[in-house]
Amino acid sequence: MNTDNCCTISCENPLDKQYWDAQYQANNTAWDIGTVSPPIQSYIDTIEDKSIRILIPGCGNSYEAEYLLQKGFTNVTLIDIAPKLIENLQKKFDKNPNITIVLGDFFEHQGEYDLIIEQTFFCALPPFLRQRYVWKMHQLLSQKGILAGLLFNTTFEVSPPFGGSKAEYELLFKDAFRFLHLEPCMNSIPQRANSELFMEFKRNNLVFVNLYNFQGMSCTTCKDAITDKFQAIEGVMNVSISSNFSEVLLVSAHKIPLKKLQSTISYEAKYAISEINY
Repeated sequence: MNTDNCCTISCENPLDKQYWDAQYQANNTAWDIGTVSPPIQSYIDTIEDKSIRILIPGCGNSYEAEYLLQKGFTNVTLIDIAPKLIENLQKKFDKNPNITIVLGDFFEHQGEYDLIIEQTFFCALPPFLRQRYVWKMHQLLSQKGILAGLLFNTTFEVSPPFGGSKAEYELLFKDAFRFLHLEPCMNSIPQRANSELFMEFKRNNLVFVNLYNFQGMSCTTCKDAITDKFQAIEGVMNVSISSNFSEVLLVSAHKIPLKKLQSTISYEAKYAISEINY
């Protein structure tokens, strides 16, 4: 079994809609700090335009949304995959006209946002979805859109959450976004002190960010060779391959023809690439 696709507490439980719904049904939400995260609260306090379109993916109990509404923001969207949670949120916000609550898969969501707030969503995803995360964030943000929030700067023996490092994130988001901030948090809650990075990334409008399915790749050696070959294509700025070898994220100065990508890997008959579009 691919352990990236499951809860490493019990690998009989894929990290899917049923898994997360069960956590809320059982009130098993140890990640919930019960209030808006201080670094995000501080960031929200700096935003002057209360009409900007804000999305909070994997929103959980949405203390950030509560704070946004208290501060007068008028266009907040929450999305989560867990039905029980969404039911709770609908009661919590009781048809507030300034908030939209969506039950659904973030990666299938359509829309355009000026700000996307990251709070315990990235770390809840199996690591093989990180390239897809970058692609979807770039897709959902407006021309001047910002992705801001928190990332763990540590690893965990038991997951979720899944951790990472500043160096890893820099490589992952490179060129798709302009890094405004990616620094250790000075005002984390005590339990997370020295383990969080505050991120503020601006969408790079001068590049193409595309995601591809890849068939036939099966090892790190193959991954490194394919990365080098794609990186050598004129116009390619960043290549990132998922941990399960099934998806490739390309950031480029111009759209790379699919035929060019396929010809680049044609030295192995088993390799095939196709673009993901949704």
